[in-house]
Amino acid sequence: VQLQACGGGLVQAGDSLRLSCAASFSTFSNYAMGWFRQAPGKEREFVAAVTWSGGTTQYAGSVGGRFTVGRDNAKKTVYLQMNRLKPEDTAVYYCAASTEWLPSLGTEYNFWGQGTQVTVSS
Repeated sequence: VQLQACGGGLVQAGDSLRLSCAASFSTFSNYAMGWFRQAPGKEREFVAAVTWSGGTTQYAGSVGGRFTVGRDNAKKTVYLQMNRLKPEDTAVYYCAASTEWLPSLGTEYNFWGQGTQVTVSS
């Protein structure tokens, strides 16, 4: 099982980025997918999650209204569209897969990607 995240980069405050996470396993559509992030010196935190069908999503309060999570099961890919980025969004972003319905705890996820760096300058 492999998850490959990409799309990070260095942007200015107010800009947008779209992260992608491609899965290598054929049962991708059986898993809820989530995004987490970890800033230097801070604990990993939940960002967003989407159910296996893509029909239900959940967001951390700090990103609600700015970030959108979605998935394409045919492409075995989950996305995180990040708009109106802020310097406090700077972190390494990780995608993860879970057999739970719509998990927000890291312990509920079974597989993790390697992370992609997002840096937002002020």
